[in-house]
Amino acid sequence: MTPRTAPDPARRNERSHAAVLTAAAELVTEIGYGKLTIEAIAARAGVGKQTIYRWWPSKGAVVFDAFLAAGRHDGGLALPDTGDLAADLRTVLRASSDELADPASDRTYRALSAEILNDPALQAEYRTRLLDPLLEITRDRLRSARRAGQLAPDADLDLAVELLYGPLHYRWLHRLGPLGHDHADRLVDAALRALNPPTPDGGSGA
Repeated sequence: MTPRTAPDPARRNERSHAAVLTAAAELVTEIGYGKLTIEAIAARAGVGKQTIYRWWPSKGAVVFDAFLAAGRHDGGLALPDTGDLAADLRTVLRASSDELADPASDRTYRALSAEILNDPALQAEYRTRLLDPLLEITRDRLRSARRAGQLAPDADLDLAVELLYGPLHYRWLHRLGPLGHDHADRLVDAALRALNPPTPDGGSGA
């Protein structure tokens, strides 16, 4: 007789973990974040509610992990480096605008933003796993441009990332107008002008 192999608990846990993330991503798209419950996620994933609470402290934490697992942030974190700083930044801000303008994404992001603001633990996860890496990768791209003479030698890179991302999220958060490629391009142009002030002879500081 062929000996039976005992089930691998680690593999079973891995499958259950993946099933929960998939269920959370599907349900938040289907019914929205507000109507989503841990019970619904557990039922869709085929696991017990306590299994979810063993891995995540809240609904927001599950949805945030599902968001990361789905790779929805990859377009923002993978900054291109073609040698043309303006073109590279336009690529990133256009992709971010497209994502924020998508109705399904908009609903989820607004709900997650509220959770992040009110949940210190989730806010720490967001900073550590998404926001801080995005800002550092952007600073690295700007450092490369500064070394290449595409930015003023004294350009403040911390301010630069705020000039790039801040206005876009402000417009989205307060619904001040449509998000599109033209708006993203104008943000890049304005930020680069601010980072390369005119020289006394009227030329660019870069």
